[in-house]
Order: sequence, then structure tokens, then C-alpha cells
Amino acid sequence: MAALGPAAGTALGGPVARPRPGRPRLVAAAARVHLRRPGRRVAADLRPVAERLVPATGWWCSGTRSAGWWGALAARSVGLPVDAVVGLGIKTVWSPAELAKAAELAARPVTWFATRDEAARRYLRVAGLTGLFAPEHPAVDAGLRREDGRWRLAMDPAVFAVGEPHLPALLAATDAPVLLARGEHDPMVTDAQLKEYGVPVATLPGLGHNAHVEDPAAVLDLLDAYR
Repeated sequence: MAALGPAAGTALGGPVARPRPGRPRLVAAAARVHLRRPGRRVAADLRPVAERLVPATGWWCSGTRSAGWWGALAARSVGLPVDAVVGLGIKTVWSPAELAKAAELAARPVTWFATRDEAARRYLRVAGLTGLFAPEHPAVDAGLRREDGRWRLAMDPAVFAVGEPHLPALLAATDAPVLLARGEHDPMVTDAQLKEYGVPVATLPGLGHNAHVEDPAAVLDLLDAYR
């Protein structure tokens, strides 16, 4: 299983990095890539990861927003079999104001911080992880970079330019079974919006947008039907 998305690197520093016996193997390297690369370049960046997995039988790609699809496309490009794609918490409806704001964020230069604590607090806010991890938690290191004594977020601001996920096109480009999932309390997307795409939809009770961080085991359970 390749787990991808803005908070996936942090999730992989926690319980999801130690799956129960019989669970799919996780590719931690894939998660770090999405933190720094926008749009379709993610698939190209993941190609070396996929190449290292060949030969293999049975892989699942799971990601927030459209990240799971980039993993699936990278895997397919090197002939790696993908048994299923799980999209978690994908925001499907974007207003013009939201798209304009995203474009504005993408155009901003990298923000630098004098201390790790300042950078960590910003990362937790941006990734929606405030309250789930303390700034000093080692798992937060996945979202940070230190250069010349200064700190920044690992995520490239240009990632905000990815825009709408265009789910119909992504579904058409994927020949593996697809499951769209969301946390029950995720404010970014509703069950009704996900059901418009004609694929199975799962709601994770009691969880929010970063369900893969809040309860990694519950996200792994989504793959049971495809094993």
C-alpha cells in the first residue's frame, strides 16, 4: 500500500507505519514526495518508488485529495499491479473564491521560521493536525525542512495550484476498483457529493478530514474488501 497526501508523512510516523499481521505493506517514501511536488509531477516522482517494488503482487494506493491516483498512475507506468485505489477526504466542490485563494497561496514565496517550534506550529495548522500532534512530536519532522539554520514547511507552496481534482477524468484513467471515503465530521466534502460519482462510498464514524491520522487502523480496514 502506498499512502500519500499532505499529512501522510506524519501519519507514517505513527501507528499506520506498523500494520497488523496480514496487512498490506506500506511505502513510506511515497508520502514524502507529495509534500513537496504539485500536480501530475507527483506521478513522475513516484515512478522510482514504483520501480523498486517490481516485481510485486497486490498493491493498494490510498491518498488524500487526488494523491492516491498519482500513486496508481505511477505504479501502472512501470507495470505494477494496483488492486484498488482509495480516495480519502477528497474535496469535490470548489467555488471560484476558493480556487482564487488557492492560486494566491501557490504564488507566495516559501515562509521561513527562526525556530523548529514556529515551523511545526504552522505545519500543524496547514495540515489540519492541530490537536492531533504536539509541535515537538517526532512525527511532525516529516512536514519540516531545515536549511542554513532556518526552518520551513516541506510542502512546496506551488502544491496549492493543483486546483480541482477533476474526479471524472481521474476515474476514467484508473482501471482498478475505486472507493471514495471521508470522515463523518469532515467539513470538506459530504457523502452526497461523493455518491455522485457512481463508485462505492464509505464514511468513517467519528473521524474528521485527517482520518488516516486520527485512526490509521480504520483507514486500513477500508482495504479489506480488496484483499
